[in-house]
Amino acid sequence: MEDKNDIGSVNISEEVIATVAGAAATECYGLVGMASTKLKDGIGHLLGKEDLKKGVEVSIEDGELTLKLYIIVGYGVNIAEVARNVMERVKYSVEKQTGLKVKSVNVNVQGVKIINET
Repeated sequence: MEDKNDIGSVNISEEVIATVAGAAATECYGLVGMASTKLKDGIGHLLGKEDLKKGVEVSIEDGELTLKLYIIVGYGVNIAEVARNVMERVKYSVEKQTGLKVKSVNVNVQGVKIINET
């Protein structure tokens, strides 16, 4: 994405947008982590903090963003509520940090993980 004004221009790569979206998503309660978007990495494979962008697909149409997130939730949480919270937080964070309009945020739950409480 490129934003031009009379002073110059700002280019924001899709990788940066994906990282912002992944970081915002992992702050949500009930989300264990991001899952890979590629089948070769295995469905439901939990990604580390350095790979947050790999769990997000970014597409740009008519200057608006569509984001697809692949997540893993914790066992026992309300999946619909976690997904709704992820959508709202990601949309808000990406729009606030990049200044770009987010058309939609689609959440794909790839797995459920049992969280050990000790």
